[in-house]
Amino acid sequence: MKKKILITGSNGLLGQKLLEQLASHAQFDLIATAQGMNRSKLKEGYIFEVLDIANAKQVQEVVSKHQPHYIINTAAMTNVDACEYEKELCLIANVNAVKFLVDAANIVGAHFIHLSTDFVFDGVGKGMYDEEATPNPVSFYADSKLMGEQVVQTFAKKWSIARTIIVYGVVSDMSRSNVILWVKKNLEEGKQINVVDDQFRTPTLADDLARGCILIAEKEAQGIFNISGKDFMNIYELALKVAAFWNLNANLVSASKSETLNQPAKRPPVTGLDISKAQKILGYAPHSFEEGLQEVERQLKRFS
Repeated sequence: MKKKILITGSNGLLGQKLLEQLASHAQFDLIATAQGMNRSKLKEGYIFEVLDIANAKQVQEVVSKHQPHYIINTAAMTNVDACEYEKELCLIANVNAVKFLVDAANIVGAHFIHLSTDFVFDGVGKGMYDEEATPNPVSFYADSKLMGEQVVQTFAKKWSIARTIIVYGVVSDMSRSNVILWVKKNLEEGKQINVVDDQFRTPTLADDLARGCILIAEKEAQGIFNISGKDFMNIYELALKVAAFWNLNANLVSASKSETLNQPAKRPPVTGLDISKAQKILGYAPHSFEEGLQEVERQLKRFS
């Protein structure tokens, strides 16, 4: 008998990737939920429910109705600068709603899988944080994500946290862009772009992140797992790789420093995630960055 997975935020990039991979999964039945109407072009192989995760009553009703064995929470307020201005909304989405979902998961005995971020770290040092590293947030967004993690660890009976970093990819209905597509679009339009060379990350293909979350459910693995790409680079290097892959003019890419951007929220300079635990325990095997760009190209053609 198949087990049930309920996902939140199914209209987002990761949510749509999970929907694609779970709609035909041999082991699971899928309940996809989002705050608005279903935007995926894939309409078969799952049940869709409208769900506002900030509404405790609605969360209890939907989870009680479907009795999932696993809940994967991808929904969050992720605009780092907006979180500095809209702190109350940020706490509602990234902390309060997590508690509502955890409470509902506990009632039905569901394993709660929560998405988090490399931004829980201060980025001071050489980066490549493992799961045991001590968090030290430097923005309100990061504070809220760490608080969400603490809610999960304190209250969930069965839990996992998947930390990730710079997620990119293409789905049928893109609600927002990502750094890869932003660089590609601007260079194709002949626009000069300034890209920071003092922020280092391990960019993550959305398909890989979805697979990592599903592996957690398949193996019923509990605890914190880093689920990211394996290639460590600064954002300027990333932009040059994008330019090279699509044969675009790299001379349009200028290196800059974070301090020149005047962003409301501080970013950790050097993060990157050590994925060896996920590789060993889950069998997680992400694409290289170049392979990820090849996958993006295929997806652009598929959804064009």
